[in-house]
Amino acid sequence: MSCTEMHRHSIFCILSPNILHNVAIKGSTKQRKWALQTLESDHGMRLMRATYQLMETGAHKAMLTASPPLKQRTIYDATTGEALPGKAVRIEGGAASADVAVNEAYDGLGATFDFYQQAYARNSIDDEGLHLDASVHYKVRYDNAFWNGQQMVFGDGDGELFNRFTIAVDVIGHELTHGVTGDEVNLVYLGQSGALNESISDVFGSLVKQFQAKQTADQADWLIGAGLLAPGVKGVALRSMKTPGTAFDDPVLGKDDQPAHMRDYVQTSADSGGVHTNSGIPNKAFHLAATTIGGFAWEKTGRIWYETVRDKQLKKTADFQHFAQRTVINAAHLFSAVEKAAVLDAWSQVGVNAGS
Repeated sequence: MSCTEMHRHSIFCILSPNILHNVAIKGSTKQRKWALQTLESDHGMRLMRATYQLMETGAHKAMLTASPPLKQRTIYDATTGEALPGKAVRIEGGAASADVAVNEAYDGLGATFDFYQQAYARNSIDDEGLHLDASVHYKVRYDNAFWNGQQMVFGDGDGELFNRFTIAVDVIGHELTHGVTGDEVNLVYLGQSGALNESISDVFGSLVKQFQAKQTADQADWLIGAGLLAPGVKGVALRSMKTPGTAFDDPVLGKDDQPAHMRDYVQTSADSGGVHTNSGIPNKAFHLAATTIGGFAWEKTGRIWYETVRDKQLKKTADFQHFAQRTVINAAHLFSAVEKAAVLDAWSQVGVNAGS
């Protein structure tokens, strides 16, 4: 299944299909081929995703409930094939590999586990000790990384436009956070609720990187996927939470199309209603709240967003306004009038009415 077919039987990809479509139109013959291969639909992946969702039952969860907070990682090598997971090449506690992609995947899974466990006392992605698996070297020159409902999958990039997709820890945190969101609220991957799904992954992907570097909100770069763009590509990352719409402007990739305000909201049928595009609006709101509140962003602003994702009042079809209102309510419950005012003002600055 391609990353353009998202809804119920979905995989969650870091790269917007809009970028790949641009490459398929504007790239060289080789680049067009690689982009089309990445976009290619795979019926088997769709069936696999459906199976994983059926496994998410009370009986399955009951088997995991007693698991203590303990990292359990396995990295597999897909050896440029499509069969997942592939050959196990590094297990928990095993020696480092000579393969840099294996080590980056292993470390990125660990950094994400540590972030959720230490910052929010969450026991892995499902809060019940889920083992973290990842496959590297998926397909040939595959330009994406995704969470398929059970594991992470990384392409090596094409070497001309994109580097290997294990290179950025925030990308790994982003993708694994789709698992967290799916476990807690399973936001419908369409329109504003889908854009919220993407934004939540950007938020916590960035926080994984900030937590690992021990950066305050003012010190962070707020870029998603810095290091992914190959030398010569005109850009710095896939997205910018600080200044949406400025991450890249390249003759082949096109221009970053993320808006930072509701007045520029993009109405489109592409990419499940622009989920990778319009996520720029809640991304900017989080950045504004985090830098206003200050300190380590995961401690207060991140906690507010995390508890909102876990909020039983949050609807699966939540639009920006509904989500914003819940963040304001949770800010008041968790902290003080100062944090509540910062969150309220942040949403106001991006054109979302979050109440009073």
